[in-house]
Amino acid sequence: MLKLTNVSKSYAGGKVRAVDDITLHVKRGEIFGFIGPNGAGKTTTIKMICGILQPDSGSIEINGFDVRRDPIQAKKSIGYVPDNHEVYERLTGLEYLNFIGDIYGVESSVRKERVSKYLEMFEIADAAGERIKSYSHGMKQKLMITAALLPQPPLWILDEPLTGLDPRSSMLLKEEMRKHCEAGFTVFFSTHILEVAERLCDRIGIIQNGKLIAVGSLDELRGQKSNETLEKIFFELTESEG
Repeated sequence: MLKLTNVSKSYAGGKVRAVDDITLHVKRGEIFGFIGPNGAGKTTTIKMICGILQPDSGSIEINGFDVRRDPIQAKKSIGYVPDNHEVYERLTGLEYLNFIGDIYGVESSVRKERVSKYLEMFEIADAAGERIKSYSHGMKQKLMITAALLPQPPLWILDEPLTGLDPRSSMLLKEEMRKHCEAGFTVFFSTHILEVAERLCDRIGIIQNGKLIAVGSLDELRGQKSNETLEKIFFELTESEG
């Protein structure tokens, strides 16, 4: 579903290596957690996957489409929740969702059903007719999640999706993530909440200083230490690489 091959990205004229030769294959039907310290390269990697940034080298493939050679089809295959809320704030919530539905070609009857479902699920239906600039941080996060889920693309890319969500919405989103994967699709998400990654993810990748230092299921990351938590594994690996 998602393949990164020898992907690198530098800033400051090559002086800062934000992502360093990452190779990764995320399979269909799995929730893949992407974790690392602040500044490790998570968001840069995600932005390259989504086509917002271009890698200096390497290739990225989504659902069989190369992000560089076939960007439109690759982007149609993803639903993206960024780590910020850069959205058209003069639109109402409903106008924004219809805009997303138009871009992805979601049929009107299907769109109406899904929009209604997610607005009710995340308890923002009453605010759908209001301009987005009046929304709170949490409401904007719920709208961004609704927009990403609306087209039901095969790959959801969620950058810190639980930030700003109340406990109920957080639980419902995690349930939707699992249902998406049970339908044969894929979720790739970053989080700082290691307990969530431990409970929810089928596999986990740990990035440090732009390098992918570990990939595997929790049992594979534990190795012979069967009782270790993801938190302990994370700190042991990132400290040793630091």
